[in-house]
Amino acid sequence: MPKYKLTWKDLSWKDFKVYVFALFKAFIPKKKLTNLDELENFIQSKSAWVTQVSLYSYLKTRMGTRYVLHFDNDEFMKSVNLAKWNIYVVAIQDLTFFCFSYLKTNFNYQDLDQAKEIYFKILDDEISNKMPLDIVEKAQKDFTARFQNINWNTYYNDLPFNLSALSLYKWAPISEELKTLDRKIVLNSVILKWDVIKKELIERLNF
Repeated sequence: MPKYKLTWKDLSWKDFKVYVFALFKAFIPKKKLTNLDELENFIQSKSAWVTQVSLYSYLKTRMGTRYVLHFDNDEFMKSVNLAKWNIYVVAIQDLTFFCFSYLKTNFNYQDLDQAKEIYFKILDDEISNKMPLDIVEKAQKDFTARFQNINWNTYYNDLPFNLSALSLYKWAPISEELKTLDRKIVLNSVILKWDVIKKELIERLNF
């Protein structure tokens, strides 16, 4: 599967502003992450943020002034919700693997089975928020397969958010013709947002 690195020339001005604002907020002192409960909350909330901002910003950019009208269309909203959940479960995977890979390499953290515990717990919690069960089941299988093959020593430093970027490109309810034109911008916009999250995580970790 191809991998993508951030290239500034492929970013929209809107994405650049999101990046700068989020980067500015990242420098505001925040509570350290000192235990697994706090890490779980970080993984869930930041994955949701990346998913929602990336997906809705892309849809709004592509639809322009018709953006609000589309959200009154039930069929369109079904497609948006399907995209949201499918992107979100991959985003949680990517951030979970990044966190534990970074912890192992930089903090000598060894209880890596906790990555699976956290991921499955987040999915269980999201069922109450109407995450479809078929998406939950597939996400569990995909996570387990990745978990069995991951290189914990290198994952955090080897384009760790590639799959969630590709997931947005795959699931966004935009015509394939238009998505093809947007490919680099879409992928890089997601990677850009993850770059902000990475910086914040590294600053806050204190295991």
